[in-house]
Amino acid sequence: MKYIKYILYVVIVLALVFFGMGLVTSSVSYENEIVVNKSAAESWAVVSDESNLPKWIEGYIRTEHVSGTKNTVGAVSNVYVDDQGEEMMMTETITDMKLNEHMGMTFTMEFMDMGYEMFFEEENGTTTITSKSMVKGNGLIAKSMMALMKSGMKGQEDKNLAALKNLIESNTKEYASE
Repeated sequence: MKYIKYILYVVIVLALVFFGMGLVTSSVSYENEIVVNKSAAESWAVVSDESNLPKWIEGYIRTEHVSGTKNTVGAVSNVYVDDQGEEMMMTETITDMKLNEHMGMTFTMEFMDMGYEMFFEEENGTTTITSKSMVKGNGLIAKSMMALMKSGMKGQEDKNLAALKNLIESNTKEYASE
């Protein structure tokens, strides 16, 4: 009986620590960067080409346009990804767009909301692409998990951007100037 009492205390302490993390760290932010040996215009075109998304975003399945003019501020789409064998849908809203320089969007789902920005800065024929993410948990459990998930989310973005770098640098498709 004595051991059960100690185990119960440990479980209670762990639960308090876990939920306390959600009160302290309800959101996380992280930044990732790659440098590609292509122009900002070509890099932007490769990123913006919907047929390329499954080539650099792990788990990407499809996008369904919902409202607004596609690829403009205010456009809303449902984005479907494979999350460990389960199809997950998130709502994407484009919040900012400056051709060849910056795109911003929000992703909303039941578990969490995410603000995502991508910046393109060209210098001497190379382009630095920087992504900035801010993820906020919805609900106490999701908020508590944010602190535990930060390194995994940043690692996934590193992996996606490495694939994007390879895709951009191996690109041979001619995109029309906009």
